Amino acid sequence: MDEQAVCRLREAHTVVYEPALVDDAPELLRRAVQADALVVRNRTQVRGPLLDALGRCRVVARLGVGLDNIDVASCEARGMVVIPATGANALSVAEYVIATAMLLLRGAYASTDEVTAGRWPRAALSHGREAAGKTLGLVGFGYIGQLTARLAHAIGMHVIAYDPMLAGDGAPLGLSGVKRVDLDALVGDADVISLHVPLADSTRGLFGAERLAQMKTGAVLINTARGGIVDEAALAAALKGGLLGGAAIDVFDSEPQPAQAHWAGCPNLVLTPHIAGVTTESNERVSHFIADQLLKVLL
Repeated sequence: MDEQAVCRLREAHTVVYEPALVDDAPELLRRAVQADALVVRNRTQVRGPLLDALGRCRVVARLGVGLDNIDVASCEARGMVVIPATGANALSVAEYVIATAMLLLRGAYASTDEVTAGRWPRAALSHGREAAGKTLGLVGFGYIGQLTARLAHAIGMHVIAYDPMLAGDGAPLGLSGVKRVDLDALVGDADVISLHVPLADSTRGLFGAERLAQMKTGAVLINTARGGIVDEAALAAALKGGLLGGAAIDVFDSEPQPAQAHWAGCPNLVLTPHIAGVTTESNERVSHFIADQLLKVLL
């Protein structure tokens, strides 16, 4: 959490700020008993023993957007307010999507070692693709998806979107130049697919071997949503088999991600440790948003 936001909270309340508590369950449970508010990121599981320990807690705040690590219904049943930092990290995620889409389409940024060693792989790297004119398919069209669409339009991409939460078949999505399509059409037409849906029973394994095989040859897949939506082993096989042109994966089934043999040897692959929404600027916005909300609740 941003230091200035923590200081603001300390001016009004007693604050225990120890990020390492996420890895010290006994100490976390001991501290939780006295907590009027709990602030977490994505790794702290607010359910089971931790939830039981929060006997006097009034608010659980999430330094981020996704709430799959929080048993929201049980928190609310116990009278706790659950507050995500909705929208505060959206720009960071949207920029990550556009940046990695351009990087993966171009495929020309891994030659430093070769050039340093005196080799000149110009011919091999002269077949990259421009983002302008390509079709970006957004699976999920909430605030992050909409902001991603605006950035994509700015560099000349066409945008299509699928969102089962929006009513009206074929209805406009409220953003000029974005066409609503069904999932099969999106998967078949998009040059770049970016995922922006929560992890739920309906989205778990949404992009498995069968759906990956339906993507355009050479298409790019980007997942900044949640691990579990993409079958990681199937994606690795699709990359190695030349079915896809690249992938950027920021979220995983298991985090922190253990060593995984299936990623070895995958071409044009970017793996990042759940940081798409974490930049200096977004952390400041997220932290101060949460501080504002806590100060209102804990009057």
